[in-house]
Order: sequence, then structure tokens, then C-alpha cells
Amino acid sequence: MDAAEFRKRGKEMVDYIADYLEKIDKRQVFPDVEPGYLRPLIPDSAPQDPESFEDVFKDIEKIIMPGVTHWHSPYFFAYFPAASSFPAILADMLCGGIGCMGFSWAASPACTELETVMLDWLGKMINLPEEFLAGKDGQGGGVIQGSASEATLISLLAARTKTIRRVQSEKPELTEADIMGRLVAYASDQAHSSVERAALIGGVKIKNVSSDDTFSVCGSALRKVLDEDKASGLIPFFFCATLGTTPCCSFDKLLELGPICNKENIWMHIDAAYAGSAFICPEFRHLLNGVEFADSFNFNPHKWLLVNFDCSAMWVKKRLDLTSAFKLEPLYLQHHHQESGLVTDYRHWQIPLGRRFRSLKLWFVLRMYGVTGLQAHIRKHIRLSHQFEHLVLQDERFEICAEVVLGLVCFRLKGSNELNKALLRSIDEAKKIHLVPCHLREKFVLRFAICSRTVESTHIKFAWQHISQLATDLLKTWE
Repeated sequence: MDAAEFRKRGKEMVDYIADYLEKIDKRQVFPDVEPGYLRPLIPDSAPQDPESFEDVFKDIEKIIMPGVTHWHSPYFFAYFPAASSFPAILADMLCGGIGCMGFSWAASPACTELETVMLDWLGKMINLPEEFLAGKDGQGGGVIQGSASEATLISLLAARTKTIRRVQSEKPELTEADIMGRLVAYASDQAHSSVERAALIGGVKIKNVSSDDTFSVCGSALRKVLDEDKASGLIPFFFCATLGTTPCCSFDKLLELGPICNKENIWMHIDAAYAGSAFICPEFRHLLNGVEFADSFNFNPHKWLLVNFDCSAMWVKKRLDLTSAFKLEPLYLQHHHQESGLVTDYRHWQIPLGRRFRSLKLWFVLRMYGVTGLQAHIRKHIRLSHQFEHLVLQDERFEICAEVVLGLVCFRLKGSNELNKALLRSIDEAKKIHLVPCHLREKFVLRFAICSRTVESTHIKFAWQHISQLATDLLKTWE
């Protein structure tokens, strides 16, 4: 494919994507295929000779689309949002076209510098304390990770290194292995599974801290487990607080937890993967109060801020805590500006070496929507969640299982877990809407998350009428 054909085919692909997104509500939200559907539809091996773009293009609808779950459908209410917007898609095209590997400043100065500035922009939008911003001479700063899972792992590994060095300076007789065997990380019993996975990869123990009746961790619960573990000779070193838990969007109590972590030399990381986007709205910023006690903080613009995956924003108070844990300087990666103190080499902030020009997506979206446009998007989703909550509360057969704070409603039929599992099966089999469950304590609960950029009140009403009718049909047979 030469440049001339690329121009032609590129326009065709843009038209296809625009048509797909404009008419996505006409597609069945969840695919009607069985595992292994795709293999019989394509050859066993790659073609020896080139195929035409037309042949490839026609197979999109024939082979790919039948197996796609349409995350951007207004009938998709599962998981949390996967952000998407036309400015972000255009920026991704430019990112792919430039094709740089921004692992150091010298590898692509614009890639590095735009990312630093965009994370400062974003940090100011949510009113992060000044220590988290790079500015011109700050000690903190932001970085784009691939996911919140990566941000949690990076912060845990940095905390591990920092703690080992501190303990060895206090007790030189202890080996690294001695210390590693005693390190303990902590997170809420409602925390995302990626926190436990980070501890697994990091080779350290992790313990759940019990949440309260609102599914939040409070200071007394953390204090209790810390005292027990310290008395047993263990070394608490890391706590992951969650703002907007995956099961029910609950919020750990940072103002109680932060001072404890600071006093005990425990690195506090805040995972606000979904909820963090809402903090650009002043009326929700109080949910972030206590971030001043944290060592690192993360949220995903690729969930709720109209920036396509992947774009997970992470900030640290002291970037040296990260870079000193991961820094290696082979000659082929060195450059003559790296010791100037004026540049950032993001390879020291992350697991992979290579990195894409992801800040372009932030730059395009923040400029073309503006803060007010993004606030309007967040507020619309939250209004729609309260609309759904109101519909549920009007039906005495159902109950709301957790406070509706942002764009997630946790609900269920009053009755057994088996009854609610049967209701979810009915929803899955109908394939008119898509949602997923969670467990809250002993209850099997249905999660209804407002996700699509194009979702409207009519889609919420349709979803509720559909759920209500399925419940009516189920209860007749259940009785």
C-alpha cells in the first residue's frame, strides 16, 4: 500500500468507523457466538501472497463484528465505561502515524514533554496538591501508564524498594531476603483484584482490611490489622486505598487512613480508576479529600473522560521514589541531556521500555471538549444513574444495595441469590442489554453502570422496562 492508496483507504476506514459508532445502537450489544467461532472462518495459516484491501475490509463484517461486544452501545451497562470520542480516535491515528518510541526525552522530545504538561493540566483539573505536579522544578509529576493495574504494581514495587533500603539502613544485619519475607501490603476487601495480583508479582504478602457497612475502609480497621502484624514481627509497607470500588463504587476514608500511613512509613497509593474523572466537577472533588497524605494516585481517563484506551494517569509526590527503583542506564539509552535536570526519561517510571505517544489523546480531548464539556459528560452520566435508581426504587420487588454516588447502581430482586442469578441469565439470553454482577457480602447483586458516550434517558427507560418485564416473567415461573 503506497501513500496514494493509504489516503483512499484511510478515508474509507474513517467512514466505516463513523458509521459503526453512529449506528451502533442497531447492533446486538452482546455477540451471539460460541467459543471457537472464529477459527473455522479463517485459513489455518497466513497467505503466501498479498491480498487486497477490499478482501480484508469485507471480512470485518463477516468475521470480526459477529464476535464483538459493543462497549460503546447505549445498551452496554457492564463493568465501567470504556471512554471513546472522535478527537481521541483522530489523535490515536496521529500517534500511529508518527510511530515514535518515547522511552526517553532524546527518543522523542515532544512525546515526553507533552505528557509531562498534560499530566499537569489534568492534575490541576482535579485540584491535586502542588506536590504531585511536575511544574518547572517540582519533585513530583505524572505519567501515563497502560492501566490502573500497572500503576498499582509500579507503586507497590517502588514502595518495596524504598522500604527495604530504609530498613537496611536502620538494621544493616538484615538481608534483603529477610526483609522481603516480612513485608506486608494491605487493601480493602472491596479492592480490585489487580491489587492482590500486584502483590503476587511483587513477591510480598497482602492482607485484606475489612470494610464497614458502607463498603469503605476506615482508620480503625487499618490500625487494628497493623498493630497485630507489627506485634508479629511483620513490616507493613504499602496500603492501596480505593476511591470508587469496582463492586459498588464505595470510597475508602482517606482522611482517617492517610495520617496512619504517614506515621507508620507506609506508602499510600490511591486507586481511583473509575471515579477519578468525576473529580473534575467541584461538587465531587470532596471525595478526593485526603489525597494530600498519599504517595501516589491514579485514575483512568480512558474510563470516563472520553480518551480512548489506553491512558491511565498516575502521579507521584516524589518521582525519585519511582525512578530510583527502576533506573538502569545502558550506554545505548543514554543521551547528553539526561543529567541536566530539565528532562524526564519515562522509561524509569514504568514496566515496559517502549511507550506510545499517548498524551496526544489527552491534548486533543482536553482542547476540543474543554473542562466544561467534560464536566457536562460526567454530570449527564450521574443524572442517568439516579434516573435508573429512581425507577428501581419505585418497584417494591427490587432493592438498592449500595449508595448511588456516581454512575453505578447496584440492585437486585428481593429474594434469594438463585433468583437473581436467574434474572441475570434471562438478561444475558435476551441480549438486548448487557450488565454484569458482583457480590456484596453474601448477596448476589446486579451492577448497572452508565457507560456509553451516547446513552440517553430513553435507553435507561428501555433497559428498566426490559429488566422489569423479565423479572415479571421470572417470578411467575419461580413461584
